[in-house]
Amino acid sequence: MPIHWLASVGLVMSLGWSAVAVAAETVELFNGKDLTGWKQRGGAAKYAIDDGAIVGRSVPNTSNTFLATEREYGDFELELDFKIDDPTFNSGVQIRSHARSEGDGDRVYGYQVEIDPRSDRKWTGGLYFEAGSRQWLDDLSDNEAAREAFKLGQWNHLRIVANGRHIQTWLNGVPAADFTDTDDEAFTPSGFIALQVHSVGEAKEPKEVRWRNIKLTELEGAGGTAGQ
Repeated sequence: MPIHWLASVGLVMSLGWSAVAVAAETVELFNGKDLTGWKQRGGAAKYAIDDGAIVGRSVPNTSNTFLATEREYGDFELELDFKIDDPTFNSGVQIRSHARSEGDGDRVYGYQVEIDPRSDRKWTGGLYFEAGSRQWLDDLSDNEAAREAFKLGQWNHLRIVANGRHIQTWLNGVPAADFTDTDDEAFTPSGFIALQVHSVGEAKEPKEVRWRNIKLTELEGAGGTAGQ
């Protein structure tokens, strides 16, 4: 039996995927220096580079803002680190998302892996649907271990596997969301990835969130579509 075949099977088994998926080469979505390959959508929040990380800072009186990849991706494993210091702030990582014209700009919609430091919820790593008829898809209310895995003011590691209709997340190595989308009308097999800076109303003091080490591995032979 060929060694490379055994390695592929071992990878699938170790990740617990429900369909056979062969991992391709891992790529860095963020080069650590500038925003090449990314495009701002939605509101007017500010994005900058600081010490090898993307920093998103809120501004008053604007809508949710997203820094989106120029490419779209279908089935993949995405890993990144993030840090947020303010327990009253909110952020997230969009996957398989799109934008529609709304007012004078874009409205981003699609699956969002939540960054939610609120101590009364602790839903970081949960799965939400941004700007759609659906909202929470897996809010972690029944997953105490995942709710306790988030570290306020420290770097956290997020891992996301999107394999066909099956979306899974891990927060600091702890299994978090596990959702299979059976809604044929709402399911999106591919789209861009984006980093959210949530709206803050009239608050003038900037709130910030940071991301770094953003790596993606596309999967072939799984239940969805390959990147475009």
